[in-house]
Amino acid sequence: MPMPEVKRVLLKLSGEVLMGDQQFGIDPAFVSELAQEVKAAQETGLEICLVIGGGNIFRGMAGAAQGMDRAQADYMGMLATVMNALAMQSALEKLGVSTRVQSAIQMDQVCEPVIRRRAERHLEKGRIVIFAAGVGAPYFTTDSGAALRAAEMQCDALLKGTSVDGVYDSDPKKNPDAKRFETVSYDKVLADNLKVMDASAVALCRDNQIPIVVFSIREKGNLARVLAGEGVQTIVGGNA
Repeated sequence: MPMPEVKRVLLKLSGEVLMGDQQFGIDPAFVSELAQEVKAAQETGLEICLVIGGGNIFRGMAGAAQGMDRAQADYMGMLATVMNALAMQSALEKLGVSTRVQSAIQMDQVCEPVIRRRAERHLEKGRIVIFAAGVGAPYFTTDSGAALRAAEMQCDALLKGTSVDGVYDSDPKKNPDAKRFETVSYDKVLADNLKVMDASAVALCRDNQIPIVVFSIREKGNLARVLAGEGVQTIVGGNA
């Protein structure tokens, strides 16, 4: 399955990517590098939506595992994604890229609420839209938020930029013999629990026929290569 032709994409970045080489938080220099990658992708004529996780600051499930109320912990995680979105907005606008942050939790002093038609208008005007705070409800991951926004905005593909260069049959960090898939079906990802994204996100993409492209964002220039069909990636789509 070749890289699909795309005009509008949703780029999902894990929060951990924003740490750079740090153990925690946001590395402004690395965020600036990511912003340059996003700008280069936009300059090819793409309309780009962004969703960024919050795991570099706070992860709701980790808080719940340590005894916090799960809903409360998830709301804290959503606030972390807003912080990351604002950091990315700042980096993009320093490069001259007009950007808007829309949050599923209303906080008018710092960003817009999620309004689909307004987001459409921003994209038509050449702005990048960063969707923050997941779906605005606990018990859903930012992967689910990304899949929802990709469907809502009628994106041609969901690009998931992670620390690994695709989908493997087992964890490549633990198993040196892990096999990378060039392409894999939604149903195989779900049946074999391949950990691309959480199951609800994969199912939502499957039901709306949105290909998921998994690639390493840590490799410089890789986003542009993947969009050009030249990079190393795994494309999730089609039937088993």
